[in-house]
Formats: sequence, C-alpha cells, structure tokens
Amino acid sequence: MSQFDLPLEELRLHRSTSVEPEDFDAFWSKTLGEARSHDLDARFELRTGTGLSTVEVYDATFAGFGGHPVKGWLVLPAGTTRPLPVIVEFIGYGGGRGLPHSHLLWASAGFAHFVMDTRAQGSTWEPGDTADPVGSAPSFPGYMTRGIEAPETYYYRRVFTDAVRAVEAARSHPLTDATRTAVIGESQGGGIALAAGGLIPDLVAVAPDVPFLCDFPRAMTVTDRSPYREIGNYLKTHRGRTEQVRATLAYFDVVHFAARGRVPALFSAALEDQTCPPSTVFAAFNAYAHEDKEIEVYPFNDHEGGGPFQEAAKLGWLPGKLSA
Repeated sequence: MSQFDLPLEELRLHRSTSVEPEDFDAFWSKTLGEARSHDLDARFELRTGTGLSTVEVYDATFAGFGGHPVKGWLVLPAGTTRPLPVIVEFIGYGGGRGLPHSHLLWASAGFAHFVMDTRAQGSTWEPGDTADPVGSAPSFPGYMTRGIEAPETYYYRRVFTDAVRAVEAARSHPLTDATRTAVIGESQGGGIALAAGGLIPDLVAVAPDVPFLCDFPRAMTVTDRSPYREIGNYLKTHRGRTEQVRATLAYFDVVHFAARGRVPALFSAALEDQTCPPSTVFAAFNAYAHEDKEIEVYPFNDHEGGGPFQEAAKLGWLPGKLSA
C-alpha cells in the first residue's frame, strides 16, 4: 500500500465541499431538546468478579435518544474518594463496549473513564449490549444507510444524541468532576467525539484519532473501502437518490461540528488510510474552530493510525488540559 490521497502540503489546505444546512443548529437543538425531555436515569452498578484489582468498574445505563437505554462502562482507579477529571470514549465502527479489562489505560493514568456502547453495534470485533429499537427502510448492510432517506430518521442522529447523553451521564456520577471532561475516540469514535465537541459547550478537550464521518462528499468518491462504500452500494441500487442522500448526510458531516469546536483538540491522521482517507480527516481538522489544535501525522500507516504511539501522545497531552 502507498500514499494515495493528496500530498501533505495540500492536505494542510484542504477544505470540504460539504454545504452546511441552514437549519443545522436548529435541527440539533430540537433533537437534543427532545432527548432531554426523557429523564437521564443514569444508573451505575458496581461490577464484581472482574479479576481487576487496580480499578473499580461500574456497569452504566442511561437514557439516550428517545429515552432508549444505552449501556456503558465507568472505570475508576481503585479506592477513588474524590471527583476525578473524566474522559468519555466512543467506539469504532462495528464494535461495542467490550469487557471491562479492555479499558484500563485511562483509569491507570488517574482519570475516570466512561466508555459508551454504540447502539446496534458490537458484533464485529468487540461485543456490545445496546439495541437500537428504531426501524429503517431498506438499507445496505451495515449502519451507514439506515434511515438515510431523511435527517430525522438517520441512524447517526440517534448515535450523536446518545453521545451527548453519555457525557451527561458520566458527569452525573459523584466521583467525576463535570467541569473537567474530555471526549476521545478512534475512527467512528473519533467522529462521534467531534460531534459531541460541537454539541456540548463546556468540554475541556477533544481527541479524535483517524476520525470517520468527515467530509462525506469526498469520502464517498475517493475510497471504495467500507464503511463509506456502503453509501455507494446503496446508491448503486437506489439510482436517482444521490442528492437526497447528500442532503441527509450534511446534517451529520463532522466537518460542520468541527467548525463549532470550542476547546483544544488533538487529531491524528494516517497517510495510507483508505478507510478514513487523510483528506477527509484534514477537512475536519482544517475546519476546527479553536486555535489550539494539533494533528499527529503517520505517513506509512493505514487505518491503525498511530496505535500505541498515538496513545502515548494523548497521555502526554490530555493531562495538561484536564488539570487546567
């Protein structure tokens, strides 16, 4: 594999052609208002028998979009007695919250760590525990075209709303410091983190790695790798719906949420990434509104991105933001 996208000097200037809907803010304000009409009902049950001695694990449940129950994990350093800064993490495409021992890094670094399960996902590479009770018109297998006929029915309307409610749930626990909250994620999780960053006004940091869901107009045509290819395969059958699909996706293009970024951000991109092409990642980075932003670039990596090297970068970057 080799670098296939724009040269790095052009990536640093690339802007998306995605057109922001005129009612973008009104759409999301209404969506979140409807979600908040349901009691958050955040519950945390201490999980025993994990075999873990350095952390305490809580099995979390909260009301997401439509009041639907969404699962998560809250992982705290063992013996925590005072509120800690909290890092809320979102999961990559197809994965679920997994098992508690998969989430030791951030609690080991001294933070509260909330991991949101992704509704309907969790049967590809990590198990999940959250259903999506909302149906869909005919769609291509996967999640990218579920409800794509209109923004009101699109799958990621529910997921992005769940993400905002996950932050609210994490902040509701007595051992988390709501004033020091960061959101992170890789791939789909990075895209969700950017969406949450655009919708929640008082975070302190956002760290999206090789983020998905960015710059749909380019992503749909520059790569034939799934998950973006799901959209192309849908349009291959549903001829004549291209503009309708583009109009829906504009409400969920993370580029527009990035343009509302209010806090410092640390991105990462991989120049051989054919799943989330680097031009799409740079489209979100270049649109990101806050001046305190950085991007780590991995020239010879595919969608694995920086892997443990990027984890090390975040370990060096996030504590300074969360301790401010």
